[in-house]
Amino acid sequence: RTRSTWSVKKGFDFTLMVAGESGLGKSTLVNSLFLTDLYKDRKLLNAEERITQTVEITKHTVDIEEKGVKLKLTIVDTPGFGDAVNNTECWKSVADYIDQQFEQYFRDESGLNRKNIQDNRVHCCLYFISPFGHGLRPLDVEFMKALHEKVNIVPVLAKADTLTPGEVKKKKIKIREEIEQYGIKIYQFPDCDSDEDEDFKQQDHALKESIPFAVIGSNTVVEAKGKRVRGRLYPWGIVEVENPAHCDFVKLRNMLVRTHMQDLKDVTRETHYENYRAQCIQSMTRMVVKERNRKYAHAEGREK
Repeated sequence: RTRSTWSVKKGFDFTLMVAGESGLGKSTLVNSLFLTDLYKDRKLLNAEERITQTVEITKHTVDIEEKGVKLKLTIVDTPGFGDAVNNTECWKSVADYIDQQFEQYFRDESGLNRKNIQDNRVHCCLYFISPFGHGLRPLDVEFMKALHEKVNIVPVLAKADTLTPGEVKKKKIKIREEIEQYGIKIYQFPDCDSDEDEDFKQQDHALKESIPFAVIGSNTVVEAKGKRVRGRLYPWGIVEVENPAHCDFVKLRNMLVRTHMQDLKDVTRETHYENYRAQCIQSMTRMVVKERNRKYAHAEGREK
């Protein structure tokens, strides 16, 4: 699979899911990525409420413009995940949600009004990994494995400003090794065309080496070297969200909104949705065969 160049004239619909435990800065990062405030009405829950809170899935839609291209972005949020003491199968409602979108699309596609199908399929899932563990937690492994056949998973290392650059590097290597060791299929960046220029090949290599993207979210504007930048102020200095030396925020944003959006949509359509569709057709065929056999058996019984 090579990177497809995408036409951007008519604008885009893109659905991005965010998942991972609470308190890892998912909402802040989404707001930083798309310069919006999607969560201003959300109330913070106290500890007791959080333990009983179920994984309820919410959707926010925002229109953004990127280099003259209109983009209708839907954010699917899975709040409260990992809060409960018992996290058995906490990924199930998320997997069901992805399947429901596939099912709706399959129905619409099989119906008469095929021209105006609303595509709500989830094109990418940003999975937030805690910076405080030694690598992946059992819940991370279970969650990603439950979803990796259904959606493009892009892992991110949350709250990277709590780690030193050396720790970030070590953690990334460990997480990449564990992803391979546990057989987790994350989104694979397509290979470069052989005729791409060297700069592009280097960028592509840097992108692959960035997994999981080390991210910091902040909607606070601070003063740094006479410039106003988004970042976090610490006693020892300023962490700038959009400074590539401080974190992978810019790489992640460019990958999602500029360079790989079309590929994420293509893989959703050609791989994840096709797998779902094939399973649907297979089970429909099995039902038809079963029904036919039942009728034959019934008819033969009557003849005897």
